[in-house]
Amino acid sequence: MSIFNQILSAIDNPEREASSNQLGNILDTVQQVSGSYQANPDAVQSAMSIVGNYTKSALQQQRAQGGTAQVNQLVNQFGGTRANSQILSALFSNSQIREMMQQINRRTGLNTQTIQAILPILVPLVLNLLKTGNKQGNLRDNNPVVNSFLDSDGDGDVDLTDAMNMAYRYLGR
Repeated sequence: MSIFNQILSAIDNPEREASSNQLGNILDTVQQVSGSYQANPDAVQSAMSIVGNYTKSALQQQRAQGGTAQVNQLVNQFGGTRANSQILSALFSNSQIREMMQQINRRTGLNTQTIQAILPILVPLVLNLLKTGNKQGNLRDNNPVVNSFLDSDGDGDVDLTDAMNMAYRYLGR
């Protein structure tokens, strides 16, 4: 099941944290980032997809080292719609951040300054998408959205751009 289908399933499940409002806030933040940094919205969505790939790899490594509880803690601590530069050092090495920035620059044409400014926003947004699978009142319970994100087909492609486009359509935007 695709990550977006998992998110929709969580929205439809009253036991899960997900809501249309949460999804809308994530999409609104992506649009605000585009406006604030005079960046093409497609470029920001592409950047978010790249960030998603790096985040997936980092969370898989966290899960291998500290288990699912450690992943859930990071998702819950840092998932949101506000910038948080602490998550960058919590998830990524300096070389991973450089690689991610270079890939974003090559694929989107965004300059280094813009990329440095938006990374602390985009990583929490990716984690906020993952929070949609949290069980109400029990953040330690199995999160099917995180599981789907981390246990996908292994092709290395976490296409958050597709998921965001589906979310825009779902919300009628």
